[in-house]
Amino acid sequence: MYRTGHYGVSLLIYAPVLAACLLLGARTLALVGGIVVLALAPVPDYDQRVPGLTHRGVTHTLAFAALVGLLLAGVAAALPAGGPAHPIRVAFAGGVGGLGIVAHLAGDVLTPAGIRPLWPLSRRRYTLALWTAANPIANYGLLAAGVGVTAAVLALL
Repeated sequence: MYRTGHYGVSLLIYAPVLAACLLLGARTLALVGGIVVLALAPVPDYDQRVPGLTHRGVTHTLAFAALVGLLLAGVAAALPAGGPAHPIRVAFAGGVGGLGIVAHLAGDVLTPAGIRPLWPLSRRRYTLALWTAANPIANYGLLAAGVGVTAAVLALL
C-alpha cells in the first residue's frame, strides 16, 4: 500500500478503540491514540531508507510491532505519573504503538507482495493479493473508508 492506503487502514483498525475510549469518556486518550496510530502508519516503510534493511523485512513483523509497543509504553512510563490512571496510560501507549504497526501490516497483506509477519520464527509469506500496492483506487478507497468510519464513530458518540 501507499501512504494514503495505510492511513485509511490505520483509521479503520483504530475505530473500535476510538469508540471504546469515547464510550468510557477518555477523550484525550482517544485523540492521542488516533494521532499516534496515524503517525506510525508509514513507519515500517522507512526500511527503504535504511542501508542493510530489506523492504518488508524486519519492520514488517509482529516482533517489530511488539518492539514499537514496548518503546511507547516506556515513553509513557517515563512521563510524570499524574495520578492512578498512569498504568492505564502506559498500557494504552503500548497497545496503540503495537496497533499502529499491525495496521500497516494489515494494509500490506492485501497486496501480492504480502508480508512475513512471523519472522524470525517463520519465513512464510502471507498475502490476500487483492490489489497492487500502487493501485490508486484501493489506496484512496481505503482512505475514504477509514475517514468515513471514523466520522461515523465521532458522530454517533
